[in-house]
Amino acid sequence: MTHALTLPANLSLGSIDDYIREVNLLTRFDADEERALARRFHEENDLEAARLLVLSNLRYVVHIARGYMGYGLPLPDLIQEGNIGLMKAVKRYDPEVGVRLVSFAVHWIRAEIHEFVIQNWRIVKIATTKAQRKLFFNLRKFKNRLGWFSPEEARAVADELGVDVSSVYEMESRLSGQDVAFDTHPDEEDERDLSSPSHYLQQADGDPAIALAESEWEQIRHTRLAEAIAQLDERSRDILANRWLNAEKLTLHDLADRYRVSAERVRQLESSAMKKIRKALLEAD
Repeated sequence: MTHALTLPANLSLGSIDDYIREVNLLTRFDADEERALARRFHEENDLEAARLLVLSNLRYVVHIARGYMGYGLPLPDLIQEGNIGLMKAVKRYDPEVGVRLVSFAVHWIRAEIHEFVIQNWRIVKIATTKAQRKLFFNLRKFKNRLGWFSPEEARAVADELGVDVSSVYEMESRLSGQDVAFDTHPDEEDERDLSSPSHYLQQADGDPAIALAESEWEQIRHTRLAEAIAQLDERSRDILANRWLNAEKLTLHDLADRYRVSAERVRQLESSAMKKIRKALLEAD
């Protein structure tokens, strides 16, 4: 244990190259030394032994994290999540099983990085089920080789991953999509740029003030209409009610028989009543 198993205190948090160089200089233990440290940690709760096990395997986390740089996430963040997985692995590592810590820790390192990628690759979480997670991390590999899937290729991928063909197409669509900000940033506001969804997606009842105003205006219109109808004579009111307001509407001939006049006379009375109502409503405005 020559090179001190401690990262330098003056290491810049933003210098990922310096960090990688330092972890590659840290001492690597052989199998016997690693087993002895693991026993000290599990049997004596020796936290210094756990720290040494973590530090001596940080280089492997860097190597694994680099494999996920294609997702567009910062390498330091990927390494940080991988380090959390390494610490969880050290806690669960059994030195008596007969495998090296790094072999055991790979699963835990990848699991933490996978979760970080899924949570941060898009604004909207792209994979929630176990099958979707499997597709997410494997489909990119297939797409890099095949491009857009033909029906035969989609079935082959589904068979290989043990999922439905529909799930393959759904994840392919998700991977091909892009996040779009709903509203333009205030500093980037441009009246000519109408690509932001906020310009063309509107919720009709989204503004409570508008909804209240429309509700009040609807009540006013109903009140004015009732007042205008009340000013009509009884026969005109009955004709309008049976022609427009009642659930079961009557024909002109039905009303003509009721009032013993011609259908044309009923039509004239209806038209006259409608004109009076329109006039009353316009005068009210």
